[in-house]
Amino acid sequence: MPPSSLHAKATAGGPRLVEGRGELSCALVEALRSGETPRYRTASVLKADPWGEDLQLALYLLYELHYRGFDGVADEREWDPELLRLRRALESRFLHVLRSELTDAPRTAADAFAPLLVEPVDLSSSLSRHLETTGELWQLREYAALRSLYHLKEADPHLWVVPRLTGRAKAAMVAIEYDEFGAGRPERIHARLFADLMADLELDTGYGHYLDHAPAPLLATVNVMSLFGLHRALRGALIGHFACVEVTSSPGSRRLANSMRRCGAGAAAEHFYAEHVEADAVHEQVVRRDVVAGLLAEEPELEADVAFGCAATILLEDRLADHIREAWDHHRSAMRSPLPDPPPAQQKTAGSAVT
Repeated sequence: MPPSSLHAKATAGGPRLVEGRGELSCALVEALRSGETPRYRTASVLKADPWGEDLQLALYLLYELHYRGFDGVADEREWDPELLRLRRALESRFLHVLRSELTDAPRTAADAFAPLLVEPVDLSSSLSRHLETTGELWQLREYAALRSLYHLKEADPHLWVVPRLTGRAKAAMVAIEYDEFGAGRPERIHARLFADLMADLELDTGYGHYLDHAPAPLLATVNVMSLFGLHRALRGALIGHFACVEVTSSPGSRRLANSMRRCGAGAAAEHFYAEHVEADAVHEQVVRRDVVAGLLAEEPELEADVAFGCAATILLEDRLADHIREAWDHHRSAMRSPLPDPPPAQQKTAGSAVT
């Protein structure tokens, strides 16, 4: 019996559904709008490009049912068996390509994290270095709009792992997450700070607002957190992802804070990244010594999964950076459709309107 026949309560005021980008995502969008079962060919899942727009959007939409849902979509669809069946099939494709790409990746946590503890001498391929030195305001706005798909729910995906940890790892993980969620002060929640950054950049602060603009490489960086977080079997990989982000965040955040300052983006825009320079420098120590080491002391068999989670994070972030730089180097938007130009006042301040 379809959920619509059960008079299921629909989410009101949530993010809006976007149009599909292929057979699978179109079938899913239609099913979410109608309350019916998604209609797609099984062969289409097997043939779908795991890096492509269709599969990555479909996965993102399915995962969002576990977060804030969508306007007009019944909350009960979160556990619809047919949607879960589709999600599982798409996840298998995504996970398989990640493992296939990382067959030569490190198998121990020490080997995975060692290269990340020393900042590279050559930063020519670094996206944050580009933004710090020569990035323009329109590029900062694009970067922030794309990253908003994660940062407006920052730390939420990593909370899935907390009930799956014990002892030292659990206590340390909760301590870090407490900081991420503002240490009891709602105005300091990191997602709120990012919304303030977006306001400084004259961007829409609505949750999920820029989904239709986001290309597959960006969606994949968000999807991997939900993939790891929603499966207990992948708890080690989620810890690897979390640790990788915390270990690498501080230097990149410093460069991004500098870029916001150089372009005159605004105090809140600069503050978001400045906050992460200090906070993540502390978190980096705690996550390695207590979260990762604590988990492996309890479950040493998860070490390869921790290393895999770290390697997958780097792979996906590198793919996204390559996508963005390739577009910007050719004076194109990195988004599926460009943002409107910033207001004239901002253009004067930073002197960097899109041309």
